[in-house]
Amino acid sequence: MNETVPLQPGRYYHLYHRGNNHENLFREERNYRYFLEQYAKYIRPIADTYAYCLLKNHFHVIVRIKTEDEWRRGLVQTSGVLTKIEVPAANATKTPEVSIMAIRAFGNLFNAYAKAINKIYSRTGRLFEESFKRIEVNSDTYFTNLIFYIHFNPQKHGFVRDFRKWPWSSYGAMQMNGVTNLKRRDVLNWFDGTTRFEQFHQGAVDEKMMTKLIADDFD
Repeated sequence: MNETVPLQPGRYYHLYHRGNNHENLFREERNYRYFLEQYAKYIRPIADTYAYCLLKNHFHVIVRIKTEDEWRRGLVQTSGVLTKIEVPAANATKTPEVSIMAIRAFGNLFNAYAKAINKIYSRTGRLFEESFKRIEVNSDTYFTNLIFYIHFNPQKHGFVRDFRKWPWSSYGAMQMNGVTNLKRRDVLNWFDGTTRFEQFHQGAVDEKMMTKLIADDFD
């Protein structure tokens, strides 16, 4: 998918990225934890996160880029308001400042994490591929199936037999009551509660649709 897709305010995106030359991004547990800490630091001010999954050599997230007003005021979208995927009109005159800031925030995240990994493991060179992939999530069906697809990834790639056991995804956090940076209430409301959320994850993703949308997913 096209990595040059702009990150427009108020829109939802599926973002994914991997290690350069398929190199592992995460070698041990502390790497996953550090990445999530840095993710919160750099991305929370500019985007809301609805789901994520970190795997050894790549990761997936669903985000909504905050609007200009939300970004400038430091507001957080009110929980429980996600009822359908809205597609705002495109800004044909200029790239909004928040779009530039969003791309920069992800770049800063990847740079900060890469520098830390290079220092810890005495490595040099690029850790991530040059550009991260992004696809606009522009339908309810895509958003719903994408939640499952992202959570199912560890099992799909053979890291675990049951994706529910993978500790580095948002699946488990969706069912906890503790503090989280995720838009947990919005997601659970989307599925009409925790029970329906769990039931949906017992089914199967629409592979035909997802293959069309993510033809270049990572192995």
